[in-house]
Amino acid sequence: MKRWIPVLLLAGMPLVHAAPSEVVYEDMDVLLQEKGVISRLSEQIQQVRDNVGASASNLVINAMGFLGVPYSYGGNNAETGVDCSGLVRTVFEKSVGKILPRRAVDQAAVTETIDRSELKPGDLVFFNTMKRAFSHVGIYVGDGKFIHAPRSGSSVRVEDMRVAYWNTRFNGARRVPLQPSTHTAVR
Repeated sequence: MKRWIPVLLLAGMPLVHAAPSEVVYEDMDVLLQEKGVISRLSEQIQQVRDNVGASASNLVINAMGFLGVPYSYGGNNAETGVDCSGLVRTVFEKSVGKILPRRAVDQAAVTETIDRSELKPGDLVFFNTMKRAFSHVGIYVGDGKFIHAPRSGSSVRVEDMRVAYWNTRFNGARRVPLQPSTHTAVR
């Protein structure tokens, strides 16, 4: 049940707080089908694919698979936990075969700068959370929201980057080039 809550929020369903013992469903698939969640989620996935392509939608879907995974400094897998840059690196490697640097600041350095208004699902969003530029990174999922591994004691989650905390710390948006660069390095 823990991993379904964020997906239900993304599908437009209201969040209902209940203790695990209060709600028991024999078949979660039947419940989701009855509530129309599966069809709405399928529609949203198709809309992302139509708007940004299969690579970006697979990337966002794979990132969503990390929801609820605990934060672990230096971590880079779902079994032991992830930190912000470990989440980004792992998702890009597994989704599109792109290996990014390990640290957020280095990820910013090897990606293409874009304007905030140009953000598409799968782009990276950077924040200054430790009194230094590009100290935190997340993956933009659309509608002003991003998925990230926030801090020790928490877990991977989706947040709105328009809330005051994230908005004031926003450092920039970047796009990961998925095609080989045609530019020649200047020496």
